[in-house]
Amino acid sequence: MELINLAIVEDDLVIKESLELFLSVNKSINITFIETSVEDFLEALKNTFQPQVDILLLDIGLPGMTGLDGIPLIKEKIPNVDIIMLTTFEEEEKIFKALCSGAISYLTKRTPLLKIQEAIFTIHRGGAFMSPSIARKVVSYFAPKPKVEKSNLTDRQMEIVGGVVEGLSYKLIAQKLNISIDTVRDHIKKIYKELQINSKGELIKKSLDGDI
Repeated sequence: MELINLAIVEDDLVIKESLELFLSVNKSINITFIETSVEDFLEALKNTFQPQVDILLLDIGLPGMTGLDGIPLIKEKIPNVDIIMLTTFEEEEKIFKALCSGAISYLTKRTPLLKIQEAIFTIHRGGAFMSPSIARKVVSYFAPKPKVEKSNLTDRQMEIVGGVVEGLSYKLIAQKLNISIDTVRDHIKKIYKELQINSKGELIKKSLDGDI
């Protein structure tokens, strides 16, 4: 019979008890740890000889250390554990920090208990599972980004931009291109208007970023 050793780190009493009551009914799930903080979980691991944890349900907003900061420390203690983030946070920054730190799945706390159980079995069998709203963010993040339209600067204006990026003064740009300094200033005004910028620093940044 399939047996999954499950740990839960969750400080919300209602959610913690709901998870424990629902998941413990399944004979294929053996809940080995239930803690309210990363610190308590790490301490429990330290005091247990060969801790058995296949999957960890981990909250982010915990007292003390956050779940995100705890991932590397947990993986150091039990490298083979599959970590499922179960949290209210849906910001892209937190999602990708969790996944890049070693979490394998990210579920919202709005996920029904039956779906959480399904996720546990799917992941234990080598699959992947995400809440639909999280999956959309992941797909959106990796989708090809629309190309930024290049500006309509003339060849002469591009030469002037090149001089600015090189750090040349308007006078030196004028000498280099064999035009008057007033012509350079006139082109600069038109360049700023076309790019909707107001400073040399913005112009240099746009050039270096490939937006011109």
